[in-house]
Amino acid sequence: MRFSIFPAIIFSLPSVLATHLPSSNYDHQSHLNVPDVKVSVQLGVMSRCPDALLCESRFNDVLAKVLDKVDLSLVYVAKVDESKPDFGISCLHGPDECAGNVQQLCASKYAPFSNWWEFVKCQNFQGRENIGLPDVALKCAEVAGIDWGSSGAGECAGLDGSGKGTEGVALLKASTLLGIGLNITKSCTVLISGRAVCVHDGTWKDCEKGHTVNDFVRQIAQEYERLNS
Repeated sequence: MRFSIFPAIIFSLPSVLATHLPSSNYDHQSHLNVPDVKVSVQLGVMSRCPDALLCESRFNDVLAKVLDKVDLSLVYVAKVDESKPDFGISCLHGPDECAGNVQQLCASKYAPFSNWWEFVKCQNFQGRENIGLPDVALKCAEVAGIDWGSSGAGECAGLDGSGKGTEGVALLKASTLLGIGLNITKSCTVLISGRAVCVHDGTWKDCEKGHTVNDFVRQIAQEYERLNS
């Protein structure tokens, strides 16, 4: 009798627990502290490209409205060319643009979002022809509150601000390959959840759902609701 009753007791436990546990409270608690999924927004850019600067300025206004819903990153449009010195990457606006890309990638990796974004805005404010210059990188790190020497950003990009640090060059290659994989060919290309939704190449193009600040805010809000429904 003991051998036949004991399994029955074991197999009856789930139904007993289901009867006595407050399922609604349990279900509620299981969702506590689960962060919302943020919307991936990628801007395919070249750091010295006028289209990129315009696009980043537009998204600075977008972020003011949906910062808590967005995971924003920059993907750099370039070509892998191992014959190129220092970077092994060919950047349309020359090696200083490659250096600017590296500086921004390293700041992004080692600084909080707000500091990194301030770093990018500072570089843009200096004029696109100065992006990538070592003294501008060091100045903008200070403006953005990034400790270039100890945060990891300087070691990544080059403590001298050159943008030629080994880690940073590797990040640039990875970003370039990512852009190729995403089929990004124009700076600036706006992607939401990995899908191109708009391009600025001299003018706004292929923007089915609009290109104003409010248009981008609306698209991001809709995607956020979809991801978290």
